[in-house]
Amino acid sequence: MSSNTAVVVGSGPNGLAAAAVLARAGVRTTVLERADSIGGGARTAELTLPGFAHDLGSAVHPLAVSSGFFRRFELQKRIELVTPEVSYGHPLDDRPAVLAYRDLERTVEHLGVDGSAWRSLLGPLVERAQRVAQFAGSSLLRVPAHPVTTALFGLRALEQGSPAWNLRWREAAAPALLSGVAAHSVQPMPSLSTSGAALALATAGHAGGWPIPIGGSQSIIDALVADLRAHGGTIETGVDITSLAEVEHADAVLLDITPRALVRLASDSMPASYRRRLLAYRHGDAVAKVDFALSGPVPWIDPALRTVPTLHLGGTRERIAAAEAAVARGQHADDPYVLVSQPSTVDPSRAPDGKHVLWTYTHVPHGSTLDQTEAIIRQIERWAPGFRDVIEASTSATAMDMQRQNANYIGGDIATGAATLWQLAARPTLAITPWRTPMPGVYLCSSATPPGPGVHGLAGAYAARSALRHEFGIERLPFLGVTKGEH
Repeated sequence: MSSNTAVVVGSGPNGLAAAAVLARAGVRTTVLERADSIGGGARTAELTLPGFAHDLGSAVHPLAVSSGFFRRFELQKRIELVTPEVSYGHPLDDRPAVLAYRDLERTVEHLGVDGSAWRSLLGPLVERAQRVAQFAGSSLLRVPAHPVTTALFGLRALEQGSPAWNLRWREAAAPALLSGVAAHSVQPMPSLSTSGAALALATAGHAGGWPIPIGGSQSIIDALVADLRAHGGTIETGVDITSLAEVEHADAVLLDITPRALVRLASDSMPASYRRRLLAYRHGDAVAKVDFALSGPVPWIDPALRTVPTLHLGGTRERIAAAEAAVARGQHADDPYVLVSQPSTVDPSRAPDGKHVLWTYTHVPHGSTLDQTEAIIRQIERWAPGFRDVIEASTSATAMDMQRQNANYIGGDIATGAATLWQLAARPTLAITPWRTPMPGVYLCSSATPPGPGVHGLAGAYAARSALRHEFGIERLPFLGVTKGEH
């Protein structure tokens, strides 16, 4: 171990990824976490009743297999991931649910008249899935490593992000299926940011799938922590850093925090021009979350949905777009989009025998304080009459509760900044190396830096790589995979 030292503030997936990279490179690394538990938005805990394990943040992890960092880290060798046959499902009124199978051709067959249009949209991207993941997981300001893939992706994003988004479709099922994925970006649609998110996630759904980690998202955190500690890193919880002066002893400081929090920590040490740019960074609309402990499975009308871990509720493309537009206007949608995860369908360890956990969220205006339990139950009952009868307990988190749980979720914005096209390029400022700040040795490594939101570890890995180069003169990324005896 060298005499080089680094401090990482914040123990979310990006902070831990940064720490793991630094420790693997031989840097003495310490992670400081304000909360009493580690993991940020990837923790798992008993939120409702004993024996029911709920994910506090992310529940489904397509990026666990497509992220360049997790591929190098060989996450699939460290934890058990269950990849379902159906990546996601979407119930519709008065007709069978529409399903996105991991098998592209099976999905094409399932979509009927719009199957060939689905294939022509996603097929070329699925064939280049690893290159698509590389493009989606990098800064938009970087020269594309694979220009053909970038062009194929960009043309499709332009189509599905414009008023022309319905021209290729003849029926309601396929566009609804794609819109359910696009809504993950918590933005009005159509737009380039929503179409880009839809294409990247849908491509992953037909390539590596949308896996569920056995034991919950916490298993990802535990794998990162184990690797960090195996390479000499340490973690301290209950430590609230209020000034950069408290960590100035370290050769490098990496911060898994928001731009606004960085302004507070830096105080007068931050150049005025950089401060202005950070304060101009905008946070987006929010989520309100409800977790349920169930006495049995959700009684979906369509039996095909009963074993699908991820569901998008909201109906047709037009209805989902209307709901997202209402949220953007500062309103709570009467007919809300609801994202549902039922992980215990593939991971029985998440609930007592015969019982289930259900993870849900809906989109709400920034800073909302309204409990969305009843709104979510009503929307589930629309496609699963009798759902109320299987609820044993529930726990609700408003948008502001989400902020109290995780300081990076300002106003309930789980993306740590609005995922607009501009803020995906200028995240948090327009720069070739946006992780590096003007303060010597100080780096930002949260989802407020490229490539943005998601449990992928890439923002932390990119920040750590920049710190290794600029602070320690280490140009080569260390080996991050599993070594013999580490399983």
